[in-house]
Amino acid sequence: MNDEIEVGGRALLALGGVALTAALLAGCATASAPVPTPPPTDAGFDYQLGGAYEPPSGVTVVERDHTTEPAGLGYDICYVNGFQTQPGDSAAFAKKHPDLVLRQGGEPVADPEWPDEYLFDTSTAQKRSALAQIVGGWISGCRDSGFDAVEIDNLDSFSRSGGALTAKDNLALAEQYARAAHDAGLAIAQKNTAELSARLHARGYDFAVTESCEQFSECDAYTDVYPVVLDIEYTDELGVAGFRKACDDADRPAVMILRDHDLVTPDDEQYHYEACER
Repeated sequence: MNDEIEVGGRALLALGGVALTAALLAGCATASAPVPTPPPTDAGFDYQLGGAYEPPSGVTVVERDHTTEPAGLGYDICYVNGFQTQPGDSAAFAKKHPDLVLRQGGEPVADPEWPDEYLFDTSTAQKRSALAQIVGGWISGCRDSGFDAVEIDNLDSFSRSGGALTAKDNLALAEQYARAAHDAGLAIAQKNTAELSARLHARGYDFAVTESCEQFSECDAYTDVYPVVLDIEYTDELGVAGFRKACDDADRPAVMILRDHDLVTPDDEQYHYEACER
C-alpha cells in the first residue's frame, strides 16, 4: 500500500524508503545555492588597485577596483571599500548619507593614513542595514561586471574611530556583506585584521587577501584558517631583499607578491612587481 506523507506542505506518495529518500535529496539539491569558489591555492596573482593594466606573464588571478572591468584571465577579484568612503567620493557620500559617516564634533572622522577616506558609522543595527544595502549594490555590480569574488577592505576601521566603533559592530556588518556576496554567487575575501580571521571565517568568509603579513609576522593567523591566502608585500616595507628571503620560507603563504606602495601601473617609474616562485 502507498503511504501519503506531508513534506514541505505537499503530499508525497512514498513507494518505499528508497523512493522517499531520493525525493527528499532531490528537493534539497534544488533548494541549495551553488557554493562560491575561492581562487586557486597556487596561482599567479596581481594586485591592481592603482590602475588596470595587462598583468605580467603567468598571472591568472587579478584584483581590481569595483569601478573597473575584470582582467578575464581566469579568476577576478573585485575590490570594495566596505567600511570607509572611496577617495574622491567622500564629500558626496557624506552629503548624501550624513548619518552613515562617523562624526566627531560634527565633522567626519577620516582615516589618519588616508585622510580623503571617511569612516562609515557602523555603531547601530539601523545604520549597518543601510550600509549593507548601499555596499550590497556595489557587490552585485561586481557580479554583473563578471568578477568571481569580492574583497572587502578596512574591516579594522574601528581601531581608528577613537572608541566610537567596536570590532563587534564591524563584524556584524561584515557578516551582512558575506551574505550579499554569496547571494550574488561570489566568494568573499577577508582583508587584513589578522586577529579576527577565525571569527570572519565562521561568518562565511572564504579566503584572505593580506597586506604585509610577512612584514608583521602574522601570516599564520590567516593560513591556519583559510585554504587560500593571497599576500601582498611592499617595497617600502619588506623591500626587495627581504621579500626574496621570505620567498624561501616554507611557511609563507603559497601566493606572495611584492608591489610598490602606490600600486602604480607599469608606465610609472615607481612600478614594481615580482612574485615568489610557485
